[in-house]
Amino acid sequence: MDDLGRYSRQILFSGIGKEGQVKLLESKVAIVGVGALGTVCANHLARSGVGYIRLIDRDVVDLSNLQRQSLFNEEDVKLNLPKAVAAGKRLNSINSTVTVDAAVTDLNLDNAEELLAGVDVIIDGTDNFMTRYLINDVCVKYGIPWVHGAAVSSRGMFAVIKPGITPCYRCLFPTVPAGRGETCDTIGVLSPITDIIGSFQAMEAIKLLIGAPTSSNLEQIDVWDTSFFSMDTSKGANPQCPSCVNHQFDFLDRSSSLQEAYSSLCGRDTVQIYFRDKRERDLIKLSERLKKNGKVTGNQFLLRFSPNEETSIVVFKDGRVLVHGTNDIVKAKSLYSKYIGN
Repeated sequence: MDDLGRYSRQILFSGIGKEGQVKLLESKVAIVGVGALGTVCANHLARSGVGYIRLIDRDVVDLSNLQRQSLFNEEDVKLNLPKAVAAGKRLNSINSTVTVDAAVTDLNLDNAEELLAGVDVIIDGTDNFMTRYLINDVCVKYGIPWVHGAAVSSRGMFAVIKPGITPCYRCLFPTVPAGRGETCDTIGVLSPITDIIGSFQAMEAIKLLIGAPTSSNLEQIDVWDTSFFSMDTSKGANPQCPSCVNHQFDFLDRSSSLQEAYSSLCGRDTVQIYFRDKRERDLIKLSERLKKNGKVTGNQFLLRFSPNEETSIVVFKDGRVLVHGTNDIVKAKSLYSKYIGN
């Protein structure tokens, strides 16, 4: 067992104590997305002595990440290290007694159950809705509590979701937003909000691991306006929820109409992304949002966005997307998530 002296100040806190610390040492956590929120959570949990931390991320460290993603440095950028690997190395240097499992992969319906089913708590460090619905389905199916978090611009939110006890994510957000939301790459993000939300997520995860009471609210914070808003979600359960009531796990079901489909177009260095549930895009609104990130052209049928000379993303009015400049589906998903807002 780890030398408890390392955690002496934490053990002195009456809410944790020696018994709670032992529970942490024996716990397993998965963090999905090792970006701004994920690195803050991973740092706190490793220092707190969580025995096993699985880091799941598909991307590599970029210079623009260093403004807010606290486990990375310039050397990681030079080496083009995957985020999960770079974060894992840093965590091992902080606390060598913690087992860190770096999974350099895209979390999807093919691997989600394998990567998530065996842990005690899951932390949402993602930047897109579809992955959150996927996490929710796994958590409901296997009875795993998870901590949702999101941050963009100066705003952030977090909530604790405990299957069978609290409303699930699909109760709170019944439908996948058609616009897919703003992203850090299109409207920016301030590092204090990611630190604050990630720290709250880590604290709620620690409470879950030791069996302490957790927040029953969806907490929202804006650090620029210094505003706080709490929404009590305890009565938000949907009696007809497809996921937690009917156990209809659409985001784990390849045939579901809610799935996104990806295909590499042979010989064209292009990946096509389309949605089985057709949705109409507001191309004018999307164009305005993307103008600050690159060249935007288009007409009434489609929008073409070019963040650089090598890449262009074509968005059709019915929601279908073509990512030109790569035949790598994971890279195309990352570009789509980064700019369009999945």
